[in-house]
Amino acid sequence: MALAISSTLSSFPNREICQKVLYQGTATTSWLSRRRTLTIRNAKKGVSDLCVPLPPDRPLWFPGSSPPEWLDGSIPGDFGFDPLGLGSDPELLKWFAQAELVHGRWAMLGVSGILIPEILEGMGYVKNFSWYNAGSVHYFADPVTLFIVQLALMGWAEGRRWADIVNPGSVDIEPKLPNRPNPKPDVGYPGGLWFDPMQWGRGSPEPVMVLRTKEIKNGRLAMLAFVGFCFQAVYVGDSPIQNLMAHLADPGHCNIFSAFTSR
Repeated sequence: MALAISSTLSSFPNREICQKVLYQGTATTSWLSRRRTLTIRNAKKGVSDLCVPLPPDRPLWFPGSSPPEWLDGSIPGDFGFDPLGLGSDPELLKWFAQAELVHGRWAMLGVSGILIPEILEGMGYVKNFSWYNAGSVHYFADPVTLFIVQLALMGWAEGRRWADIVNPGSVDIEPKLPNRPNPKPDVGYPGGLWFDPMQWGRGSPEPVMVLRTKEIKNGRLAMLAFVGFCFQAVYVGDSPIQNLMAHLADPGHCNIFSAFTSR
């Protein structure tokens, strides 16, 4: 949902500009050419000021390929993969990078919320746990109330995140302490006393880029893992840990192909 909203909001100015240009007749082609040149030049500024671009010999998604000009290695997790040119607009690139970051973080939390209770169930601390049917369980409040509360809380959090993207530093909650410099506003990485008390995300650009790349790679893996969990629940009917144990016990017969041959 955040990706759709961010993509829609970020495309409003571009649509207005393009609509105006369409009425200029022959000037459209030249305007698009100038805009393309400006886009590539501005894209080299990167998304974050705290991460320096990686060298040209950085790892790419396909060895020996040439990355697009707008992917200069300044974004964590940039391996030069953009065959459709979706990130050629620097403003859209910023939106997409933030959308992927927040989706990856939610996916990591979601995957943890699936695996940890299942492990605790195997240890006897949780009974009758099923993440796939969690929405049908009766909780302390009715589903409508829970939905409204979640909608309000998520709307508040997403609204503040969106405001920080539009105006970096506008929602800063870092306490102002004497003789302690506040971290530089960096969209998507609030840091400071509340979110980075050990100061791991602030320092020289090289370690910061390494940590952020690890985070986005784990987020991408978590998004794929959640898709796999959904597949397991629908086609196999078992939980992820059960499927893993069955696969380790008999890899030749318990694998992704057996889900189709057994039905």
